[in-house]
Amino acid sequence: MSSLSSPWAARTAAAMGANLLLSAAGLAAPAAGSGGVPALYPTQAEAEKAAKLHFNCTGAHKMGNQWMPCAKHGDGQGSGPSH
Repeated sequence: MSSLSSPWAARTAAAMGANLLLSAAGLAAPAAGSGGVPALYPTQAEAEKAAKLHFNCTGAHKMGNQWMPCAKHGDGQGSGPSH
């Protein structure tokens, strides 16, 4: 039975990894024409600017190798998308 579960587990892990990558890409930039506000930014300064403009909060916090608006995750109450 373990010989059957190993290939299945590898395929499942690969599919989950692909889904995570696609999800992260979707957060980094809104779809063209969607009018959405990105939740991830490459620099702390950009995230802090978005915090004031779109999320009704201040500061920024690190999320992986990018930055999110607001000093703490979930503090934003502005017009941008929830994350």
